[in-house]
Amino acid sequence: MTHRCCLEADHRGGDTSVVTAVDASGRGALLRRGFWLEYVTLAWNVVGTVVLAVVAIAAGSVALAGFGLDSVIEIGASTVVIWELAGSGETRQRLAMRLIGGAFGALAVYLLVQSTWVLVIGYHPHHSPLGIIWTGVTAVVMFVLAAGKTRTGAALGNPVLRTEGRVTFVDGLLATAVLLGLLLNLLVGFWWADPVAGYVLVYYALKEVREIFTGA
Repeated sequence: MTHRCCLEADHRGGDTSVVTAVDASGRGALLRRGFWLEYVTLAWNVVGTVVLAVVAIAAGSVALAGFGLDSVIEIGASTVVIWELAGSGETRQRLAMRLIGGAFGALAVYLLVQSTWVLVIGYHPHHSPLGIIWTGVTAVVMFVLAAGKTRTGAALGNPVLRTEGRVTFVDGLLATAVLLGLLLNLLVGFWWADPVAGYVLVYYALKEVREIFTGA
């Protein structure tokens, strides 16, 4: 009887070690997926910054310029998450988040002034087929990455990755808003749709500033 109990105890102990090993292996795979999602986001935004700078200047588009600046800030956000996933210190993370918050604040001021000025003087931006294509593809890519980050962050129990997934989702919504402004300008001549899309970016930037500095 004693021998049987020992065997059962050994068996249970063996199961525990196997489960622990599997859990460790699964967590390692989730971490690698989290890094991969952030690296893809980082690379996409680096390329996007260049593309958007070119098309924004060519078209004279406030919305495209603002979305390009948002891509620069998203590069910083992805870098912060990569640091966090690598186990960097909280002090460094808080400093980086405050810098990102300041960058969002500067973006909001720029877009508010520029969009208002464009509306006042009645400036008509040019059509931008490349801008339409890029923002359309970007919207799809951001929604896919956001879903992956949300699931991976939830599985890891990592609120930072999960929250950044929400930011990526909003980035997809912003790309959709900019795309709508460009299409309205192209198809029906609503030139004011471009600076109005800029105001959408202002709202998002101010929302991020509030959440970063209040810890919401």
